[in-house]
Amino acid sequence: MQFTKRFLIISLSALVLFQSCKKDLDLVPTNDITGESVFKNAAGYKQAMAKMYAGLAVTGSPGRDIPSEIVSDEGSTGFLRQLWYLQCLSTDEAGWTYSNNTDPLGIHQMTWSASNQAVAGLYYRCFYNVTLSNNFLQESTDDKLSSRGIAGADADLVRSYREDAKFLRAYNYWVLLDNFGSVPFSDESLKIGSGVLPKQKSKVELFSFLESELKALEATLPAPRSSDYGRADKGAAWALLARMYLNAQVYTGTAKYTEAITYSSKVINAGYSLHPNFKELMLADNHDLGKTEFIWAIAFNGTNTQAWSGTTFLVHGPAGVPGSVSGTNGSWNCMRITEQFVDKFGALDIRGQFWTTGQTKNMDVLLGLATSGYSSTKFTNKTRSGALPVTADAAGNHTDVDFPVFRLAEMYLTYAEAVVRGGSGGSSAIATSYLQALARRGRPADANANAFVELTLPYILDERGRELFWECQRRTDLIRYNLFTTGTYLWSWKGNVRNGTAVDPKFNIYPIPAIDLSTNPNIKQNAGY
Repeated sequence: MQFTKRFLIISLSALVLFQSCKKDLDLVPTNDITGESVFKNAAGYKQAMAKMYAGLAVTGSPGRDIPSEIVSDEGSTGFLRQLWYLQCLSTDEAGWTYSNNTDPLGIHQMTWSASNQAVAGLYYRCFYNVTLSNNFLQESTDDKLSSRGIAGADADLVRSYREDAKFLRAYNYWVLLDNFGSVPFSDESLKIGSGVLPKQKSKVELFSFLESELKALEATLPAPRSSDYGRADKGAAWALLARMYLNAQVYTGTAKYTEAITYSSKVINAGYSLHPNFKELMLADNHDLGKTEFIWAIAFNGTNTQAWSGTTFLVHGPAGVPGSVSGTNGSWNCMRITEQFVDKFGALDIRGQFWTTGQTKNMDVLLGLATSGYSSTKFTNKTRSGALPVTADAAGNHTDVDFPVFRLAEMYLTYAEAVVRGGSGGSSAIATSYLQALARRGRPADANANAFVELTLPYILDERGRELFWECQRRTDLIRYNLFTTGTYLWSWKGNVRNGTAVDPKFNIYPIPAIDLSTNPNIKQNAGY
């Protein structure tokens, strides 16, 4: 299968919605598309496999893949947009301007509850994606293939798609683990439409399942950098394991920094390389980085994957950025950045790509004033030549910028932090060299960039902020450093106070949505909610 970006986009745009995410997570079809009609031949399996990847890129109508009781605005339900709300907007990386009924109110202020729609949006989006994977695994057993007359090379191809399904399920369950902790769990053994409600796994149990699943995928996924663009390979599985191991103490109470070194090293030694120009990482032709810095990315296309989410949201959202700069029809004026985060960059660091025209640095006003706080042009819908992409949306609404879920720079930072935290099998000299490589790229005009580096935890945390800004990792990082809810580090409007304040530690984890608790007696709420 030639799983090029072009194939991926065409497949996504042609897909039909054949499952629904009901609020009790007992997921059943809501239209006439049945398993038999979707999976009747190898081409159907190919489309269904693309559908699993589509769950990360596009959206469906509320009430089909996200309950309409949770949110009525289709554009706000996309996976990446929901993840960004909970991972970036909850931190010093971003503040929010708007205040209507489709916005993520209370996320930056840390005043959310079990009825918050942004919290519920990510929860249900992930479970919808898990259901797609489970359904595919149920429909692609050898018995099912045989009963449908699918054999030989076609059957082997479908079997390879099963590994995609397992990886995508693991990734979505990791997002749930990281954000919600103990969640209801189902795999392919739970028949869709059976009426059996899933039982809840503890954080330790879910971590153990993911670790086992991803290690098994080491033997079955394609070699790193050998898979077609947008499709997971061993490098993606290793990168997810490295990320999990770096945070293992948060998830399970047991540190696994040695394992974080092992798996980040696997990725680093697999032939990836840093792209020399940081400002070219998040442009409309960044799919070219799929064999170099990007380990696995979510693909977008301005013509064929149109949704008011994904990188369309990340390009339009920054306040004050004109369309002539962003490569779109203009700014939505909703996202800004706290001054505490801006101060981490310094004059020689190019990675913030801050938009300051018409903006004040200090975020004195949170809601209602889009000029209060800098924004950024990090995500821009133009190519490296400065032109619009070939597949640009003629109306200027939707973008072509792909989103890297994992890239090499993160693995450098993971390795360095795990070494400093006492993991075995690493080297301080090698860790320092990785940090220096990032500093040289991030500070190209600084002749002393190497000397800027410190092999310390505070430096690494700040460097992760500079390097991975708005890439959906900041909340996880701050929690690992015990800075997210405590008073040790404050930023504008943390705790809904202008200069920031400590908040209840319950906010280190999001609540299970109230609507799920009311329909599944097997689920217990997270402590404090």
